[in-house]
Amino acid sequence: MKKALITGAYGFVGRHVARAAAQQGYLVTALGHGAWGREEWRDWGIQEWRQADVTPETMMTYAGEPDVIFHCAGSGSVFYSVSHPFQDYQRTVSTMLSVLEYIRVHSPGTRLVVPSSAGVYGVAQRMPIRVADPLNPVSPYGVHKRIAEELCQSYAKSFGLQVAIARLFSVYGIGIRKQLIWDACQKMSAGQFGFAGTGDETRDWLHVDDAASLMLTGVAHASRDCPVVNGGTGAAVAIRDVVVQIARELGLSQSPEFSGQVRAGDPVHYQADLEGALAWGWRPQRVLAAELSAYVDWFKRGAP
Repeated sequence: MKKALITGAYGFVGRHVARAAAQQGYLVTALGHGAWGREEWRDWGIQEWRQADVTPETMMTYAGEPDVIFHCAGSGSVFYSVSHPFQDYQRTVSTMLSVLEYIRVHSPGTRLVVPSSAGVYGVAQRMPIRVADPLNPVSPYGVHKRIAEELCQSYAKSFGLQVAIARLFSVYGIGIRKQLIWDACQKMSAGQFGFAGTGDETRDWLHVDDAASLMLTGVAHASRDCPVVNGGTGAAVAIRDVVVQIARELGLSQSPEFSGQVRAGDPVHYQADLEGALAWGWRPQRVLAAELSAYVDWFKRGAP
């Protein structure tokens, strides 16, 4: 049986990658932090769960020689990186180096698939954003993701590691309890309708199941060339449209209001060019409007 190690498997993307890998026949070992019981992590397809930091020592202890590592551990918040830049660096860059060095020294045949972020692009000069466009991150989060990518590229070139990188855009789906969709549900349910920005900012919304599918697709394409692709839908959707639909799904008649002030580290527009991912044979399957409706229904049921 093929073996996969997933770091950060307790996280939103990590647990969906674990389930997708198990469904594709992998024996899944997971490493990370999270207060969940055996029944829960087994339900996500994980055969063995190790609660630990991602360090050279824990990789030596628990990693073994997997066919593939999905390195999903790392920071997931622009705003956390602004308030805690040192910790954000440790979560993203230090863990990345630990995984790369482990593969180089102890398991050179292991493939590595890494979820990066559209945050590496920062303020893009044109839409849709292509992989070859300049990287100009505007937050510590984006800077650290860029450094992690550069480490992957360096190890692939210098030591022959087989790596693939997927720059995920705005990942969402039932279960996520942070970022715009969750915040909008909470705020408007509490009678608060004010939001930062103009509402005209755009994002390319990628459902987490599509993100996991892209990660699994990347295994076959991991190589010494360290290919990089964008993960999105190719559609730029205004923040206002998302929030208005959420209000409607919540059964609220009041309209959201926007302050006009953009938060620091929050780029105005994002839209992915999918040329590379499409060439891999991957296609996004989920439709935003339908998935937003399902998300709000989940929220109204108490977000179980």
